[in-house]
Amino acid sequence: MASLEWTPALVLDLPVMDAVHEEFVTLLAQVEAVDDARLPALWEALIAHTQHHFDQEDRWMQTTGFATGNCHSQQHKVVLAVMREGAVKGAQGDLASIRHMAAELGPWFSHHAQNMDAALALHMRSTGFDPVTGQLLTPEALPAEPITGCGGACGSAERQAAHTA
Repeated sequence: MASLEWTPALVLDLPVMDAVHEEFVTLLAQVEAVDDARLPALWEALIAHTQHHFDQEDRWMQTTGFATGNCHSQQHKVVLAVMREGAVKGAQGDLASIRHMAAELGPWFSHHAQNMDAALALHMRSTGFDPVTGQLLTPEALPAEPITGCGGACGSAERQAAHTA
């Protein structure tokens, strides 16, 4: 059984993001179901897809006012590093490591999408950012300071100060 299935709970009402997320879910299910002979190649395909997916989200964050070291982007880097480590282990014949990582990716992705990506999608809509064209329709809606947290405006220094006052 797949560790993650595409459900309405994963839909963020941002079609470009939803399509990439659905592709991730499909690829992960294929990785979990594939035989050992094809596992390393399919794992590499999942890594390539995930790299593209995360790069796209990181570009969106940079365009809409996130600091380069925000924890959402940092989480992307860590997950990719772990996936690449799995590829190395798989190439050495340790397919159990890949299978374990794949099983852990499902719950991680569900949480990530429903929290960090949902906040990013909301932030993108609030700034009038069009992810298809890359146009920022309401630049005046950008945060005054770069967002350093894990979500949307909740990570701005201004917003954090308001919550601690």
